[in-house]
Amino acid sequence: MSNGFLNLFGGDPEKINLDEGQVLFSKGDAAKHFYVIESGQLEIVDGDHVLQTLGPDEIVGEMALIDGGPRSATVRAAKKSSVIEVDEKRFLRMVSDTPFFALRVMRVTVERLRYMNEHLED
Repeated sequence: MSNGFLNLFGGDPEKINLDEGQVLFSKGDAAKHFYVIESGQLEIVDGDHVLQTLGPDEIVGEMALIDGGPRSATVRAAKKSSVIEVDEKRFLRMVSDTPFFALRVMRVTVERLRYMNEHLED
């Protein structure tokens, strides 16, 4: 099921291309952006553990923008990928102007928390 995040970006959004294994951001980094995956796959990792693998039309990096804290994990490209970079100002404007966007971001965050809780029990 598509989250519809890619549909929010018309024109020429700011994109970053990543090679396989390239790090998008590291655990502990300050957060200035969140990202929408346009193509490829990204892994959320902590140390040697892959916590989750994400694909097109998914977002990453939103948690640190929401709470203002540092990045809680490292994100790297599992294969060649392209992401749309969204700065904090645009993120806050989208949350304010588009309640459905805010709801989708909350759902993604809750899904990730539930996923992590389920896998911590294993």
